Amino acid sequence: MVVAAFVAPYLLQATSRFVAAAAAVPGVRLALITHDPASSLPPELRASLAGHWQVSDALDPQQLVDAVRGLQSQVGRVERLVGILEELQVPLAQARDALGLEGMGEEAARNVRDKSRMKTVLRGAGLPCARHQLVTRTEEAERFVAEVGRPLVAKPPDGAGARSTFRLDTDADVRSWLEVARRDPGEVWLLEEFLTGQEHTFDSVTLGGRTLWSSISDYRPPPLDVLRNPWVQWTVLLPRDISGQEYDEIRRLGPRALEVLGVQTAFSHMEWFRRPDGSVAISEVGARPPGAQLAGMIGHAHGVDFFSLYAELVLLDRFTEPQRTHAVGTAYLRGMGRGRVRGVRGLEDIERDLGHLVVDARMPTPGQRASSSYEGEGFITVKHEDTDVVREALDRIVGGVRVELVEEG
Repeated sequence: MVVAAFVAPYLLQATSRFVAAAAAVPGVRLALITHDPASSLPPELRASLAGHWQVSDALDPQQLVDAVRGLQSQVGRVERLVGILEELQVPLAQARDALGLEGMGEEAARNVRDKSRMKTVLRGAGLPCARHQLVTRTEEAERFVAEVGRPLVAKPPDGAGARSTFRLDTDADVRSWLEVARRDPGEVWLLEEFLTGQEHTFDSVTLGGRTLWSSISDYRPPPLDVLRNPWVQWTVLLPRDISGQEYDEIRRLGPRALEVLGVQTAFSHMEWFRRPDGSVAISEVGARPPGAQLAGMIGHAHGVDFFSLYAELVLLDRFTEPQRTHAVGTAYLRGMGRGRVRGVRGLEDIERDLGHLVVDARMPTPGQRASSSYEGEGFITVKHEDTDVVREALDRIVGGVRVELVEEG
């Protein structure tokens, strides 16, 4: 019997699915470390847990250490400490190191969390990625702009999911960004070369430092393009066949990148570009499961429960390789502008013509506040054996569904 603790500050929908799957793994006694009191947990989830410990700040490694020690009286000696959120990876690693637990340590966690450090490690190993520099002063930023040219990307070094990320195309863009950056003189920013081409993911399972399996998906278009253009709708496609030569290079480079970053046992999410000349450049790596519905999509494409796959890997070092049987895609429903959702047009036609392909969906609801993310206010996921059918369905959804927003005030 393995005793494990899952750190989940708040039990949002996706996080709850991961926790429930971990609690259901045979041979595992699971405790939950969270900001919420036990009384607020869903009854079914609460009944499946062997222990619970409330903390005020799950990003504080000392609170995690104290929580694990406190759980000993409830569940016995904790052997595994896990969590899925990007921002948790370093605190989890620090707590593991302090407690002598198996799993990713602080050095590897910082390699995949600190985007500047990540690119330094990758480039040092001869792996292709964007040129970059951490900047804290105007002069440093201006020198980097002069050296690399534009366009550039400015982001926090520990960012995730394109949050607080800016594309700088012109001198005016650079000046505007510098005005924002100067508001906090203690802020550190990562400036990097803007990668062009087709953006993809390389989601993979590594066990004991060896990559056993991978899944590739296509971003259509890249998320930064979506953020810059409010009329652009985002889709993600998992083609049924990923054996083509266009993916040969990332199948070679992806495992090597995980190796040099120090990833041992993890379900990792890597984003990469295939440039117009066919070359590959690695954008970012996260040693945690993918977001943006990709976990569920991978499950649909392979006919498995992704959440159980993840739980068995990180709790029991066990992985059964799934086979890809379908193409799957998600179209994100995104309104233009700010405010709240007034309504959604075009859903009736999609339900009539494509309803038989839909395997998951979340519809925007009237009164819902508009999202600042490229994921928008809702999504529709479709599945079919034929990739072209899925691709055409995604185009039909983003072309036919409109989320109407109304300004507040």
